Amino acid sequence: MESGLCLHPMSEVKQKQSVMRTIISSFAILIISALLIAAVEPQVITGRVTDDHGNSLAGVSVFVKNTKRGTQTDLSGHYRISLQPGDKVLVFSFLGMETTEVKIKEKKIINIKLYPEAMEPEEVLRPDYPRIKAEKQALAVASYDMAAGSYTYSSIPPAYNPNFNTEGYSTIHENGYKDVLKQPLSTFSIDVDKASYANVRRFINMGQLPPMDAVRIEELINYFTYDYPEPKGKHPFSVYTELAACPWNPDHHLLHVGLKGKSIDKSELPASNLVFLLDVSGSMNSPNKLPLLKNAFHMLVNELRDEDRVAIVVYAGAAGLVLPSTRGNRKEDILGAIDKLSAGGSTAGGQGLLLAYKVAEENFIEGGNNRIILATDGDFNVGVSSNAEMERLVEKKRDNGVFMTVLGFGMGNYKDDKMELIADKGNGNYAYIDNIQEARKVLVAEFGGTLFTIAKDVKFQLEFNPARVKAYRLIGYENRLLNDEDFNDDKKDAGEMGAGHNVTALYELITAGSEENTGSIDPLKYQENSHTARPDLKSELLTVKLRYKQPDGKTSTLFEEPVQGRLLGKKSTSESFRFSAAVAEFGLILRDSKYKEDASIEQIISLAQGGRGNDSEGYRGEFIKLVRTAGTLIDMRAEK
Repeated sequence: MESGLCLHPMSEVKQKQSVMRTIISSFAILIISALLIAAVEPQVITGRVTDDHGNSLAGVSVFVKNTKRGTQTDLSGHYRISLQPGDKVLVFSFLGMETTEVKIKEKKIINIKLYPEAMEPEEVLRPDYPRIKAEKQALAVASYDMAAGSYTYSSIPPAYNPNFNTEGYSTIHENGYKDVLKQPLSTFSIDVDKASYANVRRFINMGQLPPMDAVRIEELINYFTYDYPEPKGKHPFSVYTELAACPWNPDHHLLHVGLKGKSIDKSELPASNLVFLLDVSGSMNSPNKLPLLKNAFHMLVNELRDEDRVAIVVYAGAAGLVLPSTRGNRKEDILGAIDKLSAGGSTAGGQGLLLAYKVAEENFIEGGNNRIILATDGDFNVGVSSNAEMERLVEKKRDNGVFMTVLGFGMGNYKDDKMELIADKGNGNYAYIDNIQEARKVLVAEFGGTLFTIAKDVKFQLEFNPARVKAYRLIGYENRLLNDEDFNDDKKDAGEMGAGHNVTALYELITAGSEENTGSIDPLKYQENSHTARPDLKSELLTVKLRYKQPDGKTSTLFEEPVQGRLLGKKSTSESFRFSAAVAEFGLILRDSKYKEDASIEQIISLAQGGRGNDSEGYRGEFIKLVRTAGTLIDMRAEK
């Protein structure tokens, strides 16, 4: 008899049944787990939005109906949105197109074609359309309001036309070379505005190259922060200079001049008396206008301290006070007033400004930060509305100690020229908000620099030494140039410097001894007419002079610093020098400047990558991607 265990046939059956039960149980667990995972993991829907001709639509608002969750289509019209249990309908909304709702069901890909809004023949022929008032129109365009979970309507062009554009920009006459023997002084107001960069980015991300006059090179450069030393001593800023060969013209030198404002901890900033002046006219009824404005001001309100105060003035056909001056610890009241805003009617911007100044003056804080924050697309059309009228209004009010911050929103009817003027003449700064990330940058990350002035009427004056420099060209700042005598005139308005702000200026220099022709005039009878045959490298390159006033001062202070100007090799330049040069070169290409010489997209990318540095916020990396996209658009234009 063999040794070992002998199983009874019934025991063998039971063992097989047990194994089967285990297998079935495990399989059931796997199925249940898969179902649980599917229930927990959010459903993701992707797709592409086009017009009725199959063209990609960038910037289309895609929302989950009756929620605040949404996204926008990218340059190629693609979108991606995550859903939650209970989400049933997606809403697609775009300027001038029929708003479309689509049931989600179990779809993973939803491609949408949007069609133009219907339009009556009479309205096509109206010469003043689309600026006519909403109440005189039978048609209006629907936009989906995330906060309200409903539709709102406005009198904007009902027929989608990609070429429709009434945007306004001030003409820029590009700076040329100045002969040092005839014009040794270069005098200009500082410019801390950054609106041009965000606006240029908006155009490029929408698949278009920006208008030439939308490109203010100094604002492209000053969008980025640079590694300048913190100020020491009695002056509220430090001066930094660097000199090297010019990347796009190696026969020339590039001078980098940087100004760094004193950084102030948020807890040490003075109390604020803020007046939010918000445009709620019909032209603001678009997903990238009033809804984005509301989200941006939510961020700003959350940055307020208990000692800060906020009033809210709105304007459409008329201006009104919707929230009296309220302490910063009553955030629910402030946010509630913002959330109730809706758009409609014409645009009495001048009336709104007058009321905002009145409210700011009534709640004035001595030694505090008294400021109006204007948020608009700038399309004023009732009452005081022309650029000249707005300039006179703001100049009359600016000496009362109330500063101005202007935030621009939207596209199509955007009035950049008007908003830049209001900020410049109103002792203020100007930014363009094209997305929620930019709102965070301006109103949260750069809160102090945006809202708190450390010096006003700040003027630059550089005196070049003819022993080192034959001619110079200031890159940008065309709208900020001053007469040489304005430098010592304390009545002459200039730019404001915010806490922690950087200001950077670049000069392209033709060195002494160069035989290059920079244009000629007849020889002068009483002045020296001959240039230095060889540069004196031991002498100073230039002297930098600055004048500024305290935020509440009327008399300026002079700050003067000589610059030796040692020429650095390419590998010895700082990341700040390389990156600012890349941004300037990009501006030259976008403007199709006659001074761009050997500028190229490839060189810009190489310079920017070499100057990218830490880039913790990713702004410099975004710039490199923007340059690549612009390069593609330039190539496409050249092929046509």
